[in-house]
Amino acid sequence: MTTATLVRVMEASAPSSAFYVHGITYEARDVLVFDLRPAGGSVAAFEPGSHIDIELPNGDARQYSLVNERGVRDRYVISVKLDPKSRGGSRFMHEQLRVGATVDVRAVRNNFPLASEPAPTLLIAGGIGVTPIVAMAEHLAAEGRPAEVAYAAKSRRDLAFLGRLNEAASRLTVHVDDEAGTVLDVAAVVSAAAANTHLYCCGPAPMLDAFLASTARRPPHCVHFERFAADAAPVLTGGAFTVELARSGRVLTISENESILKALRTAGITVASSCEEGICGTCEIRVLAGTPDHRDSILSAAERQANRSMMICCSRSIGDRLVLDI
Repeated sequence: MTTATLVRVMEASAPSSAFYVHGITYEARDVLVFDLRPAGGSVAAFEPGSHIDIELPNGDARQYSLVNERGVRDRYVISVKLDPKSRGGSRFMHEQLRVGATVDVRAVRNNFPLASEPAPTLLIAGGIGVTPIVAMAEHLAAEGRPAEVAYAAKSRRDLAFLGRLNEAASRLTVHVDDEAGTVLDVAAVVSAAAANTHLYCCGPAPMLDAFLASTARRPPHCVHFERFAADAAPVLTGGAFTVELARSGRVLTISENESILKALRTAGITVASSCEEGICGTCEIRVLAGTPDHRDSILSAAERQANRSMMICCSRSIGDRLVLDI
């Protein structure tokens, strides 16, 4: 993700809060919307593009973008598409999670924030990637700077939140693959945007690949995207190194084929994690000394250079020692 205003919670041990399922509604084919209410207190403030970590009763932890309508701040609303290759997250949500059930929700994170500068905006969504996009479109419209939206799906039955997008977007282009006989031409959509346009994309890997290729010559601060999965599985190669845990003073040796996260678990140290692919930000930890070898898909070039944090599920060390705020 490329942005100069990234806002995240960097506390892997952040406590979770209990939420109950207040309602479940059908939005599109294989897409359910869950209304989650806090068991006590209120929800934390959040901006468009934010997601929450949900710890499910079956032990899985997953991330879901918030799709709250603007001004709705007494609950978290998420949409979940059933993945035919689900490892347990979306299938559990669809088949077993019912109204009245409780889930644990960890602090809100935003790996996909809107830029604050008043510039033209183009939002591109593919499939369930519309979830953060619709919240962004509504926020921008309310701020008096509505954005153009290009939304693609395989079938018309897969289109979600069309009513909300129609109201919020200055111009909405809907592309249906099986009607057009081809996928959305992302390069053509991008090329039609003015040079100073902020471009955002969330969708499946082929769409993101096309988006990144077509925006390669755009100013990096104008290009923003979010992945559902890593573009390639992180490769845990490189020499062994040591990690000092600043809070306890413990020192761990990380072998050449081991992640920091795995080493911590082996040592009996619990930290929050989820995707273990470097795309969700759950395991982000502050770096106090040393230089990480970043292998995630979240931190921008500027953030990597700042050397303030790393994703311990996949990133390693350039030198022989790191000091982490654990």
